[in-house]
Amino acid sequence: MNGTQTGLLAGLVLGLAAASGFAAFLVTLAVGVIGLVVGRVLDGQLDLGDLIGRGRDK
Repeated sequence: MNGTQTGLLAGLVLGLAAASGFAAFLVTLAVGVIGLVVGRVLDGQLDLGDLIGRGRDK
């Protein structure tokens, strides 16, 4: 299992710790996306500079 999958899984598990209902679904979704982004950064598949508008060219 690579870092992207681990990050997504960890985010989803942490999100499930919230209370039940639609709010819990939104929390789980948000934490899962955060875990996915962190996993991609750790795998080197995503550069945070590209996301915030700073490229490596400057």
